[in-house]
Amino acid sequence: MAAGFLKPSTPLTLRSVRLTCPFPKNSKLPATLISCGPRDHRWPLLRGRTLSAEAILAVQALKRARGDDSKVEQVVSTAFIRLLKPDLVAALAELRRQGQWRLAGKVFVAARKDFSSKPDYSLYAEMVATMARNGMREEIGLSVSDLLAAREKGDGFSADDLRGLARVVKALIGAGSGKAVKNMYREMKRRNCVPDEFLFKDLIKGLRGMGEGEAADEVERDFEVWSNGGSRSELLRV
Repeated sequence: MAAGFLKPSTPLTLRSVRLTCPFPKNSKLPATLISCGPRDHRWPLLRGRTLSAEAILAVQALKRARGDDSKVEQVVSTAFIRLLKPDLVAALAELRRQGQWRLAGKVFVAARKDFSSKPDYSLYAEMVATMARNGMREEIGLSVSDLLAAREKGDGFSADDLRGLARVVKALIGAGSGKAVKNMYREMKRRNCVPDEFLFKDLIKGLRGMGEGEAADEVERDFEVWSNGGSRSELLRV
């Protein structure tokens, strides 16, 4: 026996295995079509999602100025007001992401004209709730007043606007700001905005829950006039 080879102690037996095909011999195999989309397809970038260099510098300058109200106002009125709306939205989102809620409120109020023409009511709801928690009552009044004024001058108040305003009202109720809710309702009346049934009920329930019984009574009286088909002049009487 040649060196390097060992004789096995037990002889190996090889068996042949027949593989069976699950399909008949002459049949065609079912074809499975695998399709791929174009490899260069990407989701479109969301407007305001990516910070531009100018927006980054504005956010950094604002954070350095915090603690000094005069410097904050200066940065907001110079660096932020120059930003295009997508950059402004992105900068606002970044401040909120970093927990700089009061600074975000300052920016939102300063740029409120840009947000009121085509309002994002979810953003309004979040911002007014934030301002309410930070005691920024005057800023809430300015934001709501400009929002309602812009809608009044535009196409008027649609059903979508009323649903959006209901979100803002609920946000203020959630923040426990009864005075802001009361002021918002009176501003709505001044701006010819008549609530629908759901908004009336949200206002009544929310105001009563926050101890604003007199304001709730006023809304309830208006709701009764509205339910009985009262005139618009009666409803909008402040």
